[in-house]
Amino acid sequence: MTKETKIVAGILAGAALGAAVALILSSDKSDDVKDKLADWFSDLLDASKDKLADAADSVKDKISKVRA
Repeated sequence: MTKETKIVAGILAGAALGAAVALILSSDKSDDVKDKLADWFSDLLDASKDKLADAADSVKDKISKVRA
């Protein structure tokens, strides 16, 4: 696992833990808070997937340059 991958995985794990704690400790049990948090987490995952794909492409490019 590359350093960038470990960083992204750590950020995702931290975000998931934070979201879980926020849901558990939330004094407002309405679905509105849960929906907002779910939307935020979904956006975070989408952004992380994009960044991880960009990092993978960058690594592939560097490997192909080294081999050439």
